[in-house]
Amino acid sequence: MPALTSPPSLLPLYARAAVTGPLHRGDTLPDSTYTLADQAISRAHLQAYADVCGFRVSDVLPPTYLHVLAFPLSVALMTEAAFPFPLVGLVHVNNVITVRRRVTADETFSFSVRADNLRPHPAGRQLDLLADVTVDGETVWTGRSTYLRRGGASSKDGGKRPRTELGPQQGPTVQLRVPGDVGRRYGAVSGDRNPIHLHPLSARLFGFPSAIGHGMWLAARTLASLEGRLPDAFTNEVAFKLPVPLPSTVSIGAVPVDGGWDLDVRAARSGKPHLAGTVRRS
Repeated sequence: MPALTSPPSLLPLYARAAVTGPLHRGDTLPDSTYTLADQAISRAHLQAYADVCGFRVSDVLPPTYLHVLAFPLSVALMTEAAFPFPLVGLVHVNNVITVRRRVTADETFSFSVRADNLRPHPAGRQLDLLADVTVDGETVWTGRSTYLRRGGASSKDGGKRPRTELGPQQGPTVQLRVPGDVGRRYGAVSGDRNPIHLHPLSARLFGFPSAIGHGMWLAARTLASLEGRLPDAFTNEVAFKLPVPLPSTVSIGAVPVDGGWDLDVRAARSGKPHLAGTVRRS
């Protein structure tokens, strides 16, 4: 059980991932749990995160903020020699966070991250990275990030699913202009400097015509549009659909339901889906 004394530095981990990627092969997940105890919040970092994601600066942490602090532990785990897949090429397809109570910037947090539930998927294989955050032994926040490794699909159609027709977007909706530099800005504050998010030239090397927005930035920005209307304790689940090209305009739809919200984010012009999700009081 790797017990860390400080957050791992992401740049060396990314360098290791680039060099050792072809060596990652296997059918089992490592049983490691990465832990990091007694972490204080940097007010400057919190403000930078709030600024790029559209949250008000407050003593209460944005619901997605602890995901960013747990992310370096996830990368450390995914670059372990025993991890079965290269880090480059993993696709973040789904995310679930549960906020157990309001958490504030003056608290001290301990983190643990582990991998779980390697399973087949029509387009390859999926796995979950599970993050738990505690304060004085009390679990205050949990996260489940689901990643897809494409390839080796067992279905006859190679993992392609039939298209389903989308109904009209439910409202009310908010039109949001997504600037071209948001990938670099969010990458700087989150540490997620995947080349597909940073610049059109680097994104084209991976088959994208332009840089694309981070999924977790879009999830955070969607929740920020509901700030002041979220329960103190809730679960937010999102499925990431088509990438958001940078720059672009998206339409954020949020429908109030009993106990929370249904979320639907689409391209403002074409109506193509970017994110579907829910918020439910817990």
